[in-house]
Amino acid sequence: MHTNYKVYYPYVSPFDPCPPITKKVYSTPPNLYMGFQPANLEQFTPQEALRKGTLWKAFYDPYYSPYELNGDGDS
Repeated sequence: MHTNYKVYYPYVSPFDPCPPITKKVYSTPPNLYMGFQPANLEQFTPQEALRKGTLWKAFYDPYYSPYELNGDGDS
């Protein structure tokens, strides 16, 4: 099972002059987990595809900041 958000913990030096960021989060696109594009993928309508940025629903990845509590923009 994959997730579109990955976490890593960078090295924190005891001699850093600033408070360290101990946990970093980044997003990976869904196409990384598909070896090839299968035939007959479900599609958005043309108007919705223009808003979403992709024609295929399997490749849609809404970006939310990892610092937001939930995906609708409310912190």
